[in-house]
Amino acid sequence: MFRVTREIEFCYGHRLLNYDGKCRFLHGHNGKAVIAIESEKLDDRGMVLDFSDIKRVVSRWIDDTLDHRMILNRNDPAVEVLQKMGEPLYLVDENPTAETIARLIHEFTVSQGFPIVETHLWETPHCFATYRPS
Repeated sequence: MFRVTREIEFCYGHRLLNYDGKCRFLHGHNGKAVIAIESEKLDDRGMVLDFSDIKRVVSRWIDDTLDHRMILNRNDPAVEVLQKMGEPLYLVDENPTAETIARLIHEFTVSQGFPIVETHLWETPHCFATYRPS
């Protein structure tokens, strides 16, 4: 089995609903998505997938969709206020935890036909969540 991995750095904000810690407040992160793509065979170039293809598709989507956005639950009371202010938002149906964001990136990558096997989302230099479908 062959594996290639790409790191994609981006900035985002969020807050967690029904949470009793500091993350219940609006705050931001310098995050890093790490996506792992595997294949049993290499293509005619000797690659699992060209790193530039990952950058062109996945990095661009993260830049256009998640970077410098508040990622919030669509039922968060702050959504209406932030929308009125013209703040860029990305809304999800669940709490925007690191786990949820890792799954979101993973599912987008799958939808683009890439043979991704797992996604890590580093929320801080010391903490990350992993999504790997069973």
